[in-house]
Amino acid sequence: MKKILIPTDFSENAWNALTFALALFAKEKCHFLLFHINPIVYTGAENSVIVPHHLLKENVLKESKEKLKSWKFKIEKTFTNKNHHFESVAVYDFFVDAIKLQLEESGVDLIVMGTKGASGLKKVTIGSNTGHVITKIKCTLLAVPENAKFNALNNILFPTDYHTGIDIEVLDHLKAIMTLHNSSLSIVYMASKEDEALTKEQERNKDFLEDYFSNSNQISRRIIGTKLEEVIQTLVESEQMDMIVMVAKNQNFIQRILFRPLVEQISYHINIPFLVLHE
Repeated sequence: MKKILIPTDFSENAWNALTFALALFAKEKCHFLLFHINPIVYTGAENSVIVPHHLLKENVLKESKEKLKSWKFKIEKTFTNKNHHFESVAVYDFFVDAIKLQLEESGVDLIVMGTKGASGLKKVTIGSNTGHVITKIKCTLLAVPENAKFNALNNILFPTDYHTGIDIEVLDHLKAIMTLHNSSLSIVYMASKEDEALTKEQERNKDFLEDYFSNSNQISRRIIGTKLEEVIQTLVESEQMDMIVMVAKNQNFIQRILFRPLVEQISYHINIPFLVLHE
C-alpha cells in the first residue's frame, strides 16, 4: 500500500492538493497521512526561539487535532473510495525537521503539497515551504499549484539535459503513475544550437532512459533553444501536457524551472503539477 504524506495548513490550497492526490491515485490502495505542523518560529533576536508555555503548546496541538478531525470527516464524507485510508497527525516543530522525522517513522513513499504562486512581475512557481522540502528532504514530491484540477494524466513532460544519471528505483515512481493512467511521456532535450553533439555520458543517459521506458508510450525529441522556460511553456500549451517531471539532483533544471523568478507571461506553473523525483 502506498503511503502518502499530505502536509496541510487547512487552506483551500492544501485542500486542492489533497483532492488532486485522491483523484490521481483513485485506483490504487493508499494510506494518506494528513499532517499539520505548528511551526517553531524565530524571533528577531539572534539565536533565540519562541518556546511556548507547556499549556499553550498543548492548546495549540489540541486545536490542530480538532481541525484535522474535521478535515478527515469532510474527506470521508465527500470521497468514498475503499482504496483510501486516512490518518492524521499534529506536531509542534520546525517545518522541515517535522517532515524528516515523520518520513523516518512512517516510511512515506510520496509527499503531496499545494503551492501558491506570487503575483506581479516576479511570479514564482512554488512557495518557500515546498522549496525547502524539495531541496532538503530526499523523498519524491508532487507539487500541486493552487489552480490545478485533475482531469486526466494523458501527457507527461520530462525535460532533461542528459547530464545526470538516474537510478531505476527513482524512475519506478514515474512509471507506476504512468501505468495507472496509461500516460504518454515526452522526454525533451534542449540544445542551444543545431550541430550541438551529446557527450558520451549524455549518450549513455539518453540510451538508458529510452531503454527503461521502451515498453511505455514515450517519445524523445531534441529542441533548439536557449530559454528553457519558454520552451516548456510552448510544449505545455501546444501539446496539452498534464504534468512536468524532474529529477531533484539535476539542480540546474530545478533552479531554472522551479525557483527562478519568472516574468509575467511565463505562467505554465499555475496549472501544471510538478513531480520531483528523489533518490
